[in-house]
Amino acid sequence: MPPLRTALLQSSGRPGRTDGNLRALDDAARRAAEAGASLLVCPEMFLTGYAIGDDVARLAQSAEGPGARAVAQSAARHGVAVLYGYPERDGELVHNSAQLIGAGGERLANYRKTHLYGPFERERFAAGGQQVVQAEVGGVRVGVLICYDVEFPENVRAHALAGTDLLLVPTAQMRPFEFVAESVVPVRAFESQMYIAYVNRTGPEGDFDFVGLSCLAGPDGTAHARAGGGEELLVCDVDPALLAASREANPYLRDRRPGLYDAPA
Repeated sequence: MPPLRTALLQSSGRPGRTDGNLRALDDAARRAAEAGASLLVCPEMFLTGYAIGDDVARLAQSAEGPGARAVAQSAARHGVAVLYGYPERDGELVHNSAQLIGAGGERLANYRKTHLYGPFERERFAAGGQQVVQAEVGGVRVGVLICYDVEFPENVRAHALAGTDLLLVPTAQMRPFEFVAESVVPVRAFESQMYIAYVNRTGPEGDFDFVGLSCLAGPDGTAHARAGGGEELLVCDVDPALLAASREANPYLRDRRPGLYDAPA
């Protein structure tokens, strides 16, 4: 199976400006396609911006809403699958969600963040209840988590046991937690033997200062590609052959003893 070329869009877009963010996403999809990528991953809440206060509820859309339709048009126009973060309206509830659209414009997966971070999120979102959401892109099984979710090893291990090859993690990682991007994410990739595409916002936004440092971490525990602190489009390969060889050499998943791990909640 050939490598899955993947583009990581590190950008905060235009907070509060959905139309502007959709244009930025379309341009990134064009550039990703020109670089040979089959998948574009955008940050957490890219459709609307993250630090937008009560506009979270005002700008929230359903998973089939106008934002999803616009992203589907971009994906089909450029022949690139797209994962994007957005506030999802479901009746009276709003979720911090990420949706994967296929290269033909079809909806492949929708994930709702299960671990909400801090009062800003807990006051505005309802937590999701499904730990593992997966789809297939280019023969690679991809899974989705959002930001804080990846900091819980149980979440990543659940994906490993479900066969996820590439974990997509749109994020809004702020200072002073650079160590998550620099250290935690590569360790998660190593201990659960998968690729992790960790795609961050960048720069000041409201009360937050996002650190960038997006990366594609490999099953060898290293960052195969790493962004700096500014806006950037990273293009990198997810290699199924390297992943298979790494899983064969690394005994973590084979040597587990699940019967010892049960503990009180």
